[in-house]
Amino acid sequence: MVAVTTPAPTPRPAYKLHREPTALRSNTILPAQREDIELHTADGLTLVGELAVPAAVTPVATLVTLHPLPTHGGFMDSHVYKKAAWRLPELAGVAVLRFNTRGTCSPRGCSDGHFEEGIGEAADVAAALDFVRERGLPNPWLVGWSFGTELTLKYGSLPQNAEQIRGAVLLSPPLHRADDADLARWAGTGLPLSVLVPEFDDYLRPAEAAERFAAVPQAKLVPVEGAKHLWVGEKYVQRVHQEIVDAVLGDAAPTLPTEVSGPIALAQA
Repeated sequence: MVAVTTPAPTPRPAYKLHREPTALRSNTILPAQREDIELHTADGLTLVGELAVPAAVTPVATLVTLHPLPTHGGFMDSHVYKKAAWRLPELAGVAVLRFNTRGTCSPRGCSDGHFEEGIGEAADVAAALDFVRERGLPNPWLVGWSFGTELTLKYGSLPQNAEQIRGAVLLSPPLHRADDADLARWAGTGLPLSVLVPEFDDYLRPAEAAERFAAVPQAKLVPVEGAKHLWVGEKYVQRVHQEIVDAVLGDAAPTLPTEVSGPIALAQA
C-alpha cells in the first residue's frame, strides 16, 4: 500500500494584470479558487486531489476528470486536465475536479492503495461523485481520458452513479477494459456521450470507434484530424477543451478565446 502524503501547500500563482489581449500559452494560469482536497473511498482509502472553481461566479457545471493509466504516467496533472483547471473556471464558468486514483502520485501527493487494473478504482469514481454531491457542485459530467474513459464507461453507467451525472466526455478511448456490455449499459442510461477520437490514436481510430460506439445511439463521435492519443500540442488541447465545454454547456457554451486579458499567471517549468 502507498501511504498518502501531504506535501507543503502549492504556492499561489503570481498574477500580473494584462490590459491588452495576450496569447493563451501552455503555461497560462487564469484566476480561480483552488483548493487541495481529499476523497474518501468506501474501502477506506484517502485519495488526493484539487478542486478549482470560478473565482467570481457560481459554477454552472462540474467536470469530474479521470486520468490516463497511472502505470504509463497518467495522473491528475496530465496536461489536458491541468490546463483545464488553469483555464476553464474563468473561461467557461465550470468547476474542475482532479484527483489521483488509488496508488497514483503527483506533486499534490500520493493517494492510498495501489493500482487495481480498473477494478478497485470503481470505489474511486464513487468517492469523487460523493464529494461532488456533498459539496453541492452543480451538473456533474465525467471526463475520462484513455484509462479514464474505461472507468467512465464501466462505472459511470452503474445506476447509483448514472443518476448523479449529466453525461460524459471521452478522450482517446481504447475500449480495452471497457467492453460491449459496458457500452450497452451506458446506452441504457440514455445519458449523452461525446467521444473524441484522434486520427492517429495508438489504440482506437475513428473508423473502428464508429463501429464500436454504434452500440450507444446517443453517442456523438468526434474524429479529430491530425491528433494523437496524448493530445500533444496546444491546438489540440484547445480543441479538446472546446469540445468538452460544448458537450457540457450545449447552446450556452462560449467560444473559448485564444487570447486573454486581465490577471494572468505563468506556471514555472
